[in-house]
Amino acid sequence: MDDVQTLLTTTVGEIERILSSKTVVGEPMTVGEATLIPLVSVGFGFGAGGGNGTAPGQTGQNSGGGTGGGGGIKPVAVLIVDKQGVRLESVKGGAASFAEKVADVIGKGMGKAQK
Repeated sequence: MDDVQTLLTTTVGEIERILSSKTVVGEPMTVGEATLIPLVSVGFGFGAGGGNGTAPGQTGQNSGGGTGGGGGIKPVAVLIVDKQGVRLESVKGGAASFAEKVADVIGKGMGKAQK
């Protein structure tokens, strides 16, 4: 197996290891009497390449290869479990909107506690 194939195999193996249901469903958080379960979108991309040849004015073969990649995670929804049941709230706008959803649930919980 050549170096590029080894790099690609290793890269794909690591991506498979990282991606699981735990990557899409976050750790549950308890806020007052509600449990919040974040749901996220996971995206990634990668590439690999290599080649060989002879440099001008030199003898013998030279070769090189490499891989690169990147990824991201963004919150897309929050599953809310409370006395009223289970509901799914969409999160638009990423992490800031997720924080707003959590604050909203906390605010509603505090309002009910005061009543």
